[in-house]
Amino acid sequence: MTEPTHDEARGGALGSRLNWLRAAVLGANDGIVSTAGLVVGVAGATENRAALLTAGLAGLLAGSMSMAAGEYVSVSTQRDSERAALALERRELREQPEAELRELTELLEARGLSRGVAREAAEQLTARDALRAHARVELGIDPDELTNPWNAAWASFLSFTVGALLPLLAIVLPPAGRRLAVTVVSVLAALALTGWSSARLGAADPGRAVLRNAVGGALAMGVTYGAGTLLGAAGV
Repeated sequence: MTEPTHDEARGGALGSRLNWLRAAVLGANDGIVSTAGLVVGVAGATENRAALLTAGLAGLLAGSMSMAAGEYVSVSTQRDSERAALALERRELREQPEAELRELTELLEARGLSRGVAREAAEQLTARDALRAHARVELGIDPDELTNPWNAAWASFLSFTVGALLPLLAIVLPPAGRRLAVTVVSVLAALALTGWSSARLGAADPGRAVLRNAVGGALAMGVTYGAGTLLGAAGV
């Protein structure tokens, strides 16, 4: 059995990059919706620029840190699981090599190889690097490219921050009478873009994704603005 071809390796790398890009788009989307809901809600209660800026910055920092911490914990858990699986596989290869060779043969045979070819391929892969062979074929793990929690945390932090900056700037930069309209239009346009991007990356229907994003964002802003208006009218 041959090693993965250049095109196959490039395809795997492309898939990994697409996953990161999709996560970045979704992180930016979260930043847009959550911060827009927050600042629009505050705008319903007050037109004070300082209050809007404070609320927006607080939401941006809290959201980006929360996203980064959550992603770090999640990916760290995944990385620990991958390491544990590799450690178990390493021990099994040391203690029962024949059983592991049979297992690898059966896995290759299940992928469409004949019994004889699967056995020969398993023997060659085992002789070259048994752990790598089992990690890739049995576990679906590349031992040289385990998930990195710090990369995931920074990606989530940055994507959320970029998304959150748009509604924050849209609510504090325009004149008081235009803030709400500018924010709503900007947010809906940005959500349409992130919806289209995520759909294209996932080979889905862009129309549905754009509609879901726009409706969800509009609903979030409508609810928070209504709540802010009621609280402002009540003098809270």
